[in-house]
Amino acid sequence: MLVDREASRAPTRNFVNPATIIVVCAVGLAFLGLTILFSASAWFIDKRGVAVPYAYLTKQVAGVIVAGGLCYLVARINLEEVRRYAWWIGGLSLLLLALVLIPHVGIRVNGSRRWLGVGAVRFQVSEFAKLGLVFCLAHYLAITQSRLGEFRRGFLVPLLGIGAFAGLVLLETDMGTAALMVAVGLLLLFIAGARWTFVLPSLAAVFGVFAAVLILIPNRLERFTAFLDVEGNRSGRTYQLYQALAAYAAGGVEGAGLGRGRQQLNYLPEAHTDFIFSVVGEELGLWCTLGVVIVFTVIFVAGLLHLRRAPNLFHFLLVLGCLLLICLQAIINLGVVTGLLPTKGMSLPFISAGLSNLLLMGMLLGVILNSQRTWGRAALPRGAGGMREVLA
Repeated sequence: MLVDREASRAPTRNFVNPATIIVVCAVGLAFLGLTILFSASAWFIDKRGVAVPYAYLTKQVAGVIVAGGLCYLVARINLEEVRRYAWWIGGLSLLLLALVLIPHVGIRVNGSRRWLGVGAVRFQVSEFAKLGLVFCLAHYLAITQSRLGEFRRGFLVPLLGIGAFAGLVLLETDMGTAALMVAVGLLLLFIAGARWTFVLPSLAAVFGVFAAVLILIPNRLERFTAFLDVEGNRSGRTYQLYQALAAYAAGGVEGAGLGRGRQQLNYLPEAHTDFIFSVVGEELGLWCTLGVVIVFTVIFVAGLLHLRRAPNLFHFLLVLGCLLLICLQAIINLGVVTGLLPTKGMSLPFISAGLSNLLLMGMLLGVILNSQRTWGRAALPRGAGGMREVLA
């Protein structure tokens, strides 16, 4: 339940705080990703059949540097000034998602149209649209806070907004990102104060839509259910998952050693992106994979502790949305690469190769650092009046 409490006017000066812990954990994961990419991309062969060692490592190093710069910039901006353009941000995000679907404008890769760009320079629009959705939703729920118990303004309008974002992503045939958007959006709605009697029926409707998509798109249902019989489909639909599980088995408790894994030698497709966690398991073993899980758990718990200092509902929901985008994506990826969830392409935050997601993670961290810098100051926005809304 959201309640009001008097906010402290003194900015936090303690270095050891939840936001700092989150950033330290993220930096550690990024360095782990670079280390594993050093091994996973050592034998990379391009489409021409030419060996290009460490190609992905070079791109990832550049991505980490740019993501760090974005993190710094977002941490220094005035979020309340940016908030004035919330609807422009949402509109631009929807426009870009629509442009992706236009032939000869959106770039099609492996049967999915998810990218915009020119030549080798391209970005995945849906990654940045996640933050656009969270920003707009946090703004709307904050300005309609007193009417969140109503069906039309408090639930239906934001639900339609979530549906617009997720629907355009679903048309790209990116079911994983669409599901992530819906999950984050509904969680923010419920935590902000929407009635559970509204949320539960909408969940049933969402499952119905996804079930219809699975049935109507050829081979989609078979791909979705193949993970239930990994052994029986190992030469087809679950080849990637089967090789990932073999990597865990080969690594055991202590691991084969850095650079000594065999799955990245073109046995495991996408070893440097979606399934990089299996390379961690093979080369560094059980203890390191458990360590990755623990680090993401620490990020989530530290984020919840940090949220207790939020000065108002907008900041609370914005930072919570950023935290959910990081942690839910990690849960989905870890579930997929261990066979607990259907195989679906989704990066492991901070670790997987992929510039678009890495840049998004830098921006999400920037929002969290921004909140650490500004929460607790005397100047609070839009009638906050020195009051803060926190979880009680």
